[in-house]
Amino acid sequence: MVREGFKLCLKVIVLIEEDRFGNEIYLTEERWEHITNSVNHPEMRGYENELRQTIRSGTRKQEAISFQKYRYSKKFDDLTASNTHIVAVVIFRFSEDLSPNNFIVTAYQKKVW
Repeated sequence: MVREGFKLCLKVIVLIEEDRFGNEIYLTEERWEHITNSVNHPEMRGYENELRQTIRSGTRKQEAISFQKYRYSKKFDDLTASNTHIVAVVIFRFSEDLSPNNFIVTAYQKKVW
């Protein structure tokens, strides 16, 4: 039973990876469905392993304005169209109990010259 004014939120996690700095990062089913939606980044369908590799060993850059946001990027030779890299945007936060809560908010393919 859910009381009026309260919403039950369940996260279904589809992947968890550790980056090269020891940070655990997860991706929820909801985010993966959003990413691979036909109006967003459908080119990411079938590239889950490459996304994992991007988190594990890609380069990481912190956003200048939003300090909790990082972009992970990694080059691949077999991406769609003429894309060369996968980019994953990760938000670093803490849960109420102060445990890390780092998650992928979006991911896409990009051509880098």
